[in-house]
Amino acid sequence: MDSQDSPATLERFERELLPLMDDAYTLARYLTRDAHDAQDMVQEAYLRALRYFETFRGGDPRAWFLTIVRHCCYSLRRRARASMELELAAGGDEIAAPPSYAADRRTMAADRGETLGRALDELAPEFREALVLREVHGMSYRDIARVAGVPIGTVMSRLARARKRMQHALGLASREAS
Repeated sequence: MDSQDSPATLERFERELLPLMDDAYTLARYLTRDAHDAQDMVQEAYLRALRYFETFRGGDPRAWFLTIVRHCCYSLRRRARASMELELAAGGDEIAAPPSYAADRRTMAADRGETLGRALDELAPEFREALVLREVHGMSYRDIARVAGVPIGTVMSRLARARKRMQHALGLASREAS
């Protein structure tokens, strides 16, 4: 039996990380923009977290785990980009969006409002990530910096820029509707 499989370790893992499943899914959903991919990334993140749980020496389990979720999502993005480049190099004319994308957008529009969802989608991933961690998960700037692996000043800058872009996008949308 591995040390990571000890009953005490598994109990601690369940106690500290399983309650974070909703937060992990929400972050993964915003980063992947796909419900199925988000579920896969949360599952992969839990497997990685269990594998390396012995190395977690305290601190904030939420920041530690959401960092793993973030890394899983960005790994997926890199793999998808590489696959897309290979398909284009092989002569594929056009790459269609995954079939679930339209259904997921409808769900997101119903949950968040079509205009808000569109404005969030337009943000660069690092801005969207910072905004979701702050406004949806209520994380502190320090915790966001830990999750994203950047200085706190970068977090502040990303949030300011994300908010400004959201205000601009939402302001334009409200004027166009008038």
